[in-house]
This record gives sequence, structure tokens and C-alpha cells, in this order.
Amino acid sequence: MEAGWPRWGFTHTGVSANNVTPRFEQIVADSLARTPMLQNQHIMGFGALNPEPYPGRFYWEDLDSRLTLMKRSGATPVITLCCAPDWMKGGPQGPTTDSAWDEHLEDAPYPEHFDDFARLAAEVAKRYDDVKYFMVWNEFKGFWPNHSKPADYKGYTEMYNKVYDAVKQVRPDAQIGGPYIGFDSNRTGRSELRGDWGVVNQNVLDAFDYWYENKKGADFIVVDGASPTDAHQLLPDEFGALSKFADVTEWLRKKTGDMPIWWSEWYFQPEDGTEWAEPKRLAVQAASMIEFARSGAATALYWNPQDKDGPCQGCLWDPRTGAETPTGQLVAEFTKWFPAGVRLDPVTSSDPKVRVLAQPERLLLVNTGDGAVTTTVDGQELTLEPYEIRWSGR
Repeated sequence: MEAGWPRWGFTHTGVSANNVTPRFEQIVADSLARTPMLQNQHIMGFGALNPEPYPGRFYWEDLDSRLTLMKRSGATPVITLCCAPDWMKGGPQGPTTDSAWDEHLEDAPYPEHFDDFARLAAEVAKRYDDVKYFMVWNEFKGFWPNHSKPADYKGYTEMYNKVYDAVKQVRPDAQIGGPYIGFDSNRTGRSELRGDWGVVNQNVLDAFDYWYENKKGADFIVVDGASPTDAHQLLPDEFGALSKFADVTEWLRKKTGDMPIWWSEWYFQPEDGTEWAEPKRLAVQAASMIEFARSGAATALYWNPQDKDGPCQGCLWDPRTGAETPTGQLVAEFTKWFPAGVRLDPVTSSDPKVRVLAQPERLLLVNTGDGAVTTTVDGQELTLEPYEIRWSGR
């Protein structure tokens, strides 16, 4: 992709800046506008109510609100075409999802309603004609209920192709990506894609291959994943496990040629209740973003946690004040200094515990150790505190 492309961005989730007060939204929008980036929103769920509660009757208020926030903050908008109204998946017509979003929001539309979902996607693309990028569905939701067994990749691909055709018919300029599948990894197993971090579930690779070989078309590739295994293991450790992101990107680039690789979500902390002190969490996040930059990923979207009250670890802004957090600052710095296409210089550290990412004007150093480190980088001797992230000019 061309130099200057905002490789980095985030996905709005259940609670975002437009769900608080107008003043709060303005504070966040002004902060984000200082470093415009990609911003992604789902059409249903994740902060948006049912966009088509009755066939042919549309409700756009929530999507309008989120897209307005994107515009006010100078974003490059992205829309994820997920999830589907209840009546497309065996439920009643109406604005709710069986009054139990947690149970049925992520159900896939029935095959007899694939055409209906494709028409809804086309209506979204027509209404938001300033949105160029669309991702189809989310993590094979409803098409892969048991990850120890093969996914319904034929069903997903059939739906994807209908969505692709419908959107391209009304918006030939739209850029459409899939399959938005999670590259799950296990400690061991049969798979052609493996590393010290574990092995990718072969069912993922089979699903990806089928979609890639049978898709009507695609303008970019969409995947997501986590560095921990399915058993919440970080192999060989929390920083070593991050090489998975580069290895998966490289595998995809070999498979797909020069197609842009988008990471729609990525995770680096186990979801088993493990808690890290904030300096360590930020250092691991920075090191993961270095992996994306070095491997040539076109895009990586941070899944912004949701909260309304109190401290929020990993949130891009303080849910109480709207002020930018250290996480928000980190994403903004990467957006500013390491857009897609920027020239990376081969700068290294004399101490391997310090990871380095360099471009002609800016240098990023991350101490991955829990103790202070003195190292030589770019001809300078530097001392970094435990888990310190340091930006400097060159």
C-alpha cells in the first residue's frame, strides 16, 4: 500500500465516546483528530442496534452516530458487515435479538436469508458512500461453533460471495475484505503453520484455503488472532509469543501474493484473568505492533475495550474524562511515525532485550525485561527502565 496509509486504528465496541455526553464526545473527537487513524464499526452489535428490525425497514440512528464521531475525529472509516437481524436467523421480527443479545447476536443468518443479508450490506454501502472499506462478517461467528471441528467454510463463502456481489453492484468503488477468521493456535497439533509460539489450528487453514480459492473476489485479506494458545499459554514467553503475528502475516503474503493483509483484531494477553502491571502490558503491546510493522501488515486494528466508569486498562481514552490514555498515545505514535509504506531502517540493539523499530526520522525502543537495561542503539548508549517504551528523534 502507498506510503502514508494509516496502518493503525481501532474498532469501536459496545460503549464509545458517542454514548456519554456531547461534551465528552467532543473531547475524544478533538484528541483523535490530532492523529487521524482508521476507525471501524459493526453494523449490528458492538454499540449498534438492529439496522433492519423488519424486512425493508431500516434503523440507522446508531450507525449514523458512530459514523458522525468518525468524521468529527478525522478518521478513515471502516465498516464490518456483521451481525444479522433476528429474522434472518430463525427469530422474530423486531429491534431486539430474542431479548438476549449475548445468546443470539453472533448467530449466522440462515442460508435462505443470505440474499437478505447481502441486500442489507448493499443498503449500508449506499447510505455510507464515503466509507471505502468493508469487512465481511466477524470471526466466522455462527459458522464455526466448535473449533475442534471443521468450520462451515462453504456456508461462509456462499454468504461472502453474495455480499461481495451486492456491494460491488451498488458501490463498484468499495473495497471488500474477508474472511475475517481467527488464526487460533494450540500448543501442539497437525499444521503447516507453526513456530515457537505453537501451531495454528489446521481447521483455520482449511477454512482460509477454501474461501481464498472460491471467493468471487477480494480487495484485501482480513484475519485476526492472539499470541496466547487456546490454553492461555504464552510460548516461549509473553514477548516470544508475539512472533506469531509476523509468521502468520508472512504465510498469508506467500499464499496471496501482494494482497494487503489486515489484522482486524489482535490480542496479546491471556483471557484467563491474568493481570499485568500497566508498564508491562504497554511494552507487550508495543512489541506486538513492531511485529506487524516489520512483517509488512497493511493494517492492524486495536479492539478498544469498553467501559463507562472508573479506570479501564487498555482503553484508548479515560472513560471518566475522555482524556487520551497511554494506550491511546501508543497507537497514535505508531500511526504518526510508522504508516504503511514508511521506510524501515535496520537498526538493532546491542542487548536483545531491547527491541527496536526505526525509520529515517524516528526511533522506537522497547525494553522487554523486568530490569533496567543499558544498551547501544544507533551509535548511542542508552539506559532503559523496566518495560520502558522510548521514542526519540534520529
